Amino acid sequence: MAVSGARCRFCDAPLQSTFVDLGMSPLCQTVISEDQANKMEPFYPLHAYVCGGCFLVQVEEIVPPDEIFSDEYPYLSSYSDSWVEHARKYVEMISDRLGLGRESQVVEIASNDGYLLQHFVAKGIPCLGVEPAANVAEIAKQKGVESEVCFFGEESAKRIAKERRKADLILGNNVLAHVPNIHDFVQGLKELLSEQGTVTMEFPHLLRLMQLNQFDTIYHEHFSYLAFFVVEKIFAAHGLTLYDVDELPTHGGSIRIYARHTADLTKPVSAAVEGLRAEEFEAGLDRLETYASFTEQVKETKRALLDFLIKAHREGKQVVGYGAPGKGITLLNYCGIREDFLRYTVDRNPLKQGHYTPGTHIPIFPPEKIRETKPDYVLILPWNLKDEISSQHAYIAEWGGRFVVPIPRVEVL
Repeated sequence: MAVSGARCRFCDAPLQSTFVDLGMSPLCQTVISEDQANKMEPFYPLHAYVCGGCFLVQVEEIVPPDEIFSDEYPYLSSYSDSWVEHARKYVEMISDRLGLGRESQVVEIASNDGYLLQHFVAKGIPCLGVEPAANVAEIAKQKGVESEVCFFGEESAKRIAKERRKADLILGNNVLAHVPNIHDFVQGLKELLSEQGTVTMEFPHLLRLMQLNQFDTIYHEHFSYLAFFVVEKIFAAHGLTLYDVDELPTHGGSIRIYARHTADLTKPVSAAVEGLRAEEFEAGLDRLETYASFTEQVKETKRALLDFLIKAHREGKQVVGYGAPGKGITLLNYCGIREDFLRYTVDRNPLKQGHYTPGTHIPIFPPEKIRETKPDYVLILPWNLKDEISSQHAYIAEWGGRFVVPIPRVEVL
């Protein structure tokens, strides 16, 4: 199915092949307040395409980023203990690997609430966060993390390089997928990177998304869904070479790329680069027909989850949710799950508590609500954190409660 005027954000080819169409959905990183509950709420098409020219999987830029990452952006990275620990380990690793010290300069793009840069601050390594959401950047500043409130791109990169100096390390976790103008963003990396500097970017791996049926990670805030070989092409177009890659368990299966200036021959390309590219080609990510079967996988997951919820309610069981993440909002809206199936959900983030999920209007409470109501099942919406969440709330076993995850298939833990 082609959309008139829709073109690839990288190669400008017309977008004619559907990856998956999830219907109409609200912005997932919003919450609905009590006084908004009875007002009209905007829904937008959530239709992912695969480009027949370069194989970039993407959604259209229907909502401008400045409407998404506003002064009231509710996502705070620090409310996942395992994610903060992941960030700490990264800082230790990369500091040793690149020999970073007090004379170095580190810049994190989409630095959120300082969850990662706080570890560079503790080591005395100069760093700067670039964060478009002012409310979130303010929290980082309170942790001693110097932060600039702006969107990152070629213009802001040139300004930062001029006002300070070029960066020995530029990093970005789960930001590359969030930029609609990917050329402007990657050119910004090129402009800000020092002569022998390194860029690291972490993002969910498209291959794992497909293999593990992670369709709920598709939402309006994620403009692109990235395969390694496609990112290689995008970076190469801006004079940057991917010289190494790590495969990570985070977010259901992510990769961390290491990039350098193409002219910087001090960092040879590793065997891991060749290996991952070969794996993607073997899996058929360079063939359109590989993407065609994903829609049916998604439909079957919806059927299975609704079957579980219908059966549980007919047996008189109480089901509640844990979390109100972006992926959970996509899942709830695509499957049509409201209070009739999920009595409430809980979240550690105080910016979400006392509000409702967008679209489905399920109330969001603090986690203590679970102990009060003693539900039979707790559906973990941020399934990528299932080990952390089930460990923190193992007490539900006291009354026979059990955790459930919806992805890659419905499973009662």
